[in-house]
Amino acid sequence: MEAKQFRSFHCEPLTVNIGAEISGIDLTKKLTHEELQDIENALVHYQVIFFRDQDLSPENHRDIAAFFGEPHIHPAYNHVEGFPEICILESTPEYPTKIELWHTDMTFSQEPPMGSFLRGWEVPPVGGDTMWGSCHAAYLDLPQHIKDQIDDLKAVHDFRYGFKESIAEKGEAAFAEAIKNNPPVEHPMVRTHPISKRRGLFVNPLFTTHIVGMDKAESDVLLDFLYRHQIKEEYTVRFRWRKNSFAIWDNRATIHRPVNDYLHHAYRQLRRITVKGDRPQ
Repeated sequence: MEAKQFRSFHCEPLTVNIGAEISGIDLTKKLTHEELQDIENALVHYQVIFFRDQDLSPENHRDIAAFFGEPHIHPAYNHVEGFPEICILESTPEYPTKIELWHTDMTFSQEPPMGSFLRGWEVPPVGGDTMWGSCHAAYLDLPQHIKDQIDDLKAVHDFRYGFKESIAEKGEAAFAEAIKNNPPVEHPMVRTHPISKRRGLFVNPLFTTHIVGMDKAESDVLLDFLYRHQIKEEYTVRFRWRKNSFAIWDNRATIHRPVNDYLHHAYRQLRRITVKGDRPQ
């Protein structure tokens, strides 16, 4: 992936296939249409982009995300008071996070989010990184016979499956509305990005349950192969959080996971806005 030049800021690519750190722009000021367009172009190209030392107000956070679309309100997380679109992702030593698997956000939705806007609010002194993987690069490197096999297949994604530990802990009644509003949904296993037109894998171990029309044993073997393939080191980038770091990722092109090496030792809170997307094609 070649480096790109932008009018509004400087981009420093972090790996060959995914990720760039952006400098030379102040996100706490009102951004021009040109600056926001450059951010979108960088996002589509690098799939996940990072900013440092951005002391964003909730209004700043909301306004940047609003350029990309309508917020997608998460059915299971708390939010910042007065800003229902900003959900709070936190882990305490006593109550550590349950999310550990690689995933693409909210693929249990009919129209999964186009992307997320995540601010480091309070981060551990050591640990607590996040990793992203390029679904584009992973698909491109698949053997041709695997591409031929999966190009026209669909897989099922399920809210209940992704939150099974929380449901078991808190009881189904606590998630009844979310379960009702998010029945299992089928998505193509390979989707085409609506802007770049690049093809990418669209399955993940957190929410994907099985491949449509395939017996369970065969489905499990193929999905396991794809899960292991798409997180190979050459397709991933790892980001070290600091307070006021800010990440934007393209949910149509990436998979990600938190690195939970700080659990039971430190508090971590990130604040996220997720923006609505379209039906995967």
